[in-house]
Amino acid sequence: MDLTYTPEEEEFRAGLRQWLKGALPSLPAKPSPDDWPGRRAYDLGWQRTLYDAGYGDVHWDASPTVRLIFLEETERAGAPYVGANFVGLLHAGPTVAAEGTEEQRARWLPPVLRGEQVWCQGFSEPDAGSDLAALRTRAWRDGDDYVVSGSKIWTSHAEVADWCELLVRTDPAVPRHRGISWLAMPMDAPGITVRPLRTLAGSAEFAEVFLDEVRVPVANRVGDENDGWRVSMVTLSFERGTAFVGEVVACRRVLTELAREARKNGRWDDPVLRRRLGRLNAEFRALWRLTQWNVSEAQASGGVPGVGGSVFKLRYSHARQDLYDAAADVLGPDALDLDRPWTLDRLSALSYTIAAGTSQIQHTIVAERILGLPKGR
Repeated sequence: MDLTYTPEEEEFRAGLRQWLKGALPSLPAKPSPDDWPGRRAYDLGWQRTLYDAGYGDVHWDASPTVRLIFLEETERAGAPYVGANFVGLLHAGPTVAAEGTEEQRARWLPPVLRGEQVWCQGFSEPDAGSDLAALRTRAWRDGDDYVVSGSKIWTSHAEVADWCELLVRTDPAVPRHRGISWLAMPMDAPGITVRPLRTLAGSAEFAEVFLDEVRVPVANRVGDENDGWRVSMVTLSFERGTAFVGEVVACRRVLTELAREARKNGRWDDPVLRRRLGRLNAEFRALWRLTQWNVSEAQASGGVPGVGGSVFKLRYSHARQDLYDAAADVLGPDALDLDRPWTLDRLSALSYTIAAGTSQIQHTIVAERILGLPKGR
């Protein structure tokens, strides 16, 4: 498979680099991590800046390779991450672009691209654990609406979101994978209660969401009724396929900084640590190549990442934890100081083997869909 870039793609890269040099110095100061209304405004402002410069639609109107270049270059330049726009730009938006009707695309995509609306993800549930198909949030038809009752957990950015990509059970009588539908739910609808959750690192970027007979128009369903499992697999393919591209670039940068810090504080004299950092360097280089391979495959198959994203997500989740464990070795006793670089990152890295599908789920996907092993009973 050809992993080189075309002249047109390299031209896009050069133009983006030049634009970033001029745009980044004029950005306002970042708000406090705990100021989610401020972070929402900051993230939406950056998205509007991208939109005005012609880069707003790169997450779904551009080819997968151009998206890869965009995420790589913005991360290397230190540009703001998508932040509160994560679900809208990298999950819900691409899903609506791939699966929505023309009317739905015209309704929901432009506000996300212009930096006007934030989406959250309502997939996980307290009683379903890692078994997404076990969800019990119920939706029944009442005229032109679905009436939805249930609860969701780990709902990213729910406290500042305008819309929610929501999985609901529309037919409990059929096998569980076949009775699910994908809805776009307005977060200001009556009957919605949001309760923020605080992480081990002290942040609160997701929440519990309680739904008490919330009315959602049938017109807000993406895909057919009871076809939500297939649509959600499209969402998760984006989440596991290209959504972590910028983070791989960031991890490679952190690795360089760790080596620099180790040379400065004397830890570089430890041959075991040097071997560990060398192995991590090889691992992240391999993950970057795997990312390029997945993107090339997606480009060849119409733009939607394939199950290779599960291979990437599985290995990246553990490599990220290994990276910040190595950071603790480099820092020594300072690794307990929450004000030091990489300490909070080490805490947040623990979530990566759970977020976007647990490592156990990824092992099952790889075994059944890539290796062709028989399904467990």
